[in-house]
Amino acid sequence: MTEETPGFEEKPDVPSGATSDDAEPKAAPASGAASAGDANASELTGLRAQLDQVRTALGERTADLQRLQAEYQNYRRRVERDRITVREIAIANLLTELLPTLDDIGRAREHGELVGGFKSVAESLETVAAKMGLQQFGKEGEPFDPTIHEALMHSYAPDVTETTCVAILQPGYRIGERTIRPARVAVAEPQPGATPAKAEGADEAPAAGDEKDNGPEEG
Repeated sequence: MTEETPGFEEKPDVPSGATSDDAEPKAAPASGAASAGDANASELTGLRAQLDQVRTALGERTADLQRLQAEYQNYRRRVERDRITVREIAIANLLTELLPTLDDIGRAREHGELVGGFKSVAESLETVAAKMGLQQFGKEGEPFDPTIHEALMHSYAPDVTETTCVAILQPGYRIGERTIRPARVAVAEPQPGATPAKAEGADEAPAAGDEKDNGPEEG
């Protein structure tokens, strides 16, 4: 009878050159690589989604900024336009109050009374008004324009071919394109039924055919 050594168990035979690890089945390495690849792909997809969100948010903020800039520019232009309008209205109101004084200066000049210190003061006032943009208009002989003229007197004249300003009773004033007082004038219209001057004498000239007919007759 063979004696068995206590504490030891018999193991199956293992081929020479092989280890015990070789005897155990190995897990396929492909499954681990596939899991890692799926994880990387999922992470990349998440990063792309985050990037798209950031780009969308950036586009929205950029659009908001551009809109705010446009609104600010419109606000600045509106404020500047309103400032200029208020300034023009203030100047027009001031100069309108000075028009009676300018009329007095004009009448004094016409009567030869603009002399001495009064002349110097009057000319200084006219210079300041001109610097503020006040312009005088209205001349005798110019065609009547109801947008800038106010007719106070009306008559007929044989030497005019259209309604004409024949006398300036009060000059008109404007600031730029804005009329603050029309020129008050006397106007004359052509005589009713008058014929143009170029038509006179045309009837007196005999026609060429008439001269030929009035020649001597052949015998």
